[in-house]
Amino acid sequence: MELHVDEQFSEIEKLRAELLANVDVMADWQRAEEEISHQEILNRIEGIILGVVTSLSKDEAPVLALPNRSSWANVSFDSTIGLQMSSRQSVVTIRSDCPSSAAKFAQILKILSVIYRLVQSNSYATKRDIYYNNTQLFGSQKAVDSIVDDISCMLKVPRRSLHVLATSKGLISGDLCYMEEDGTRIDCHSSSAGKGVPDVNSRLMVKKLWDELHIPIFALVDADPHGIEIMCIYKYGSVAMSFEAHSLTVPSVMWLGLLPSDLQRLRVPEDALIPLTKRDESKLSSLLERPYLTSQPDWQKEMKLMQQSKVKAEIQSLTAIAPDFLTNIYLPNKLRYGGWV
Repeated sequence: MELHVDEQFSEIEKLRAELLANVDVMADWQRAEEEISHQEILNRIEGIILGVVTSLSKDEAPVLALPNRSSWANVSFDSTIGLQMSSRQSVVTIRSDCPSSAAKFAQILKILSVIYRLVQSNSYATKRDIYYNNTQLFGSQKAVDSIVDDISCMLKVPRRSLHVLATSKGLISGDLCYMEEDGTRIDCHSSSAGKGVPDVNSRLMVKKLWDELHIPIFALVDADPHGIEIMCIYKYGSVAMSFEAHSLTVPSVMWLGLLPSDLQRLRVPEDALIPLTKRDESKLSSLLERPYLTSQPDWQKEMKLMQQSKVKAEIQSLTAIAPDFLTNIYLPNKLRYGGWV
């Protein structure tokens, strides 16, 4: 006889109640983050250009100062937010008179001018559009992507407010329908599940689902250092995007699987396991040193188990037990009995 849905997922409802008890506390910083007006964004860009013009008028080489988005020294950890950029961060100077940085200086000014026109006209462009607008200047799409984030950080403006869109790499699937701002109705039944390193759009979507619907968020990733890092980005954010932590992180994310302890508990066949590479071991050690792991003893325990066993496994390894083991046994029982950490 099948269990009633409420009884079947009672552990999820308990978790949801616990998470909702903290919603009011977590919402304080969300309410503090208000949408920045178009005029304020334009003013901030004009301020930077004024600084460049002032330097030129004094016969001095203009210099731009960008917050260092690659340094752990520039971020702090808050359990309700994740990794966030410190107010006193070190900067990287981009000089217009230095051969090694003159090109980047020009690229930043060009993209600033594009953003200024987009905000002023209330229109949008993708990062790909910007790159193809002047491929000779930018050299690569990666350069444009990085500079857009640098500008967002420098102006202290969420990237979405700069009117520059990313071509999403994420995918979504499930019992979900939503309406876009332009009135387009999106049905997620026909899509595929999210995968890979999370892009900003995917993180915004997961954040929206939690903020609006308070749906408990579970991560199902490969039992390897790369999978764990993907989950950590959704939950705690990344150093490079720490300046936008408030709008991207979902600290309530729980690790559903594939857990290293599952591999032993379920006796996954050895030929379905993969030895850790030196690079895997280095990544795992690096993850264990991150500040947010101190508040996750159960995660630490799982990761140390992986260190000791020196093996990893993909989600697909469960098919070595049975072809339908993941969908018919593993996931239903994990959700029914609270098998997450």
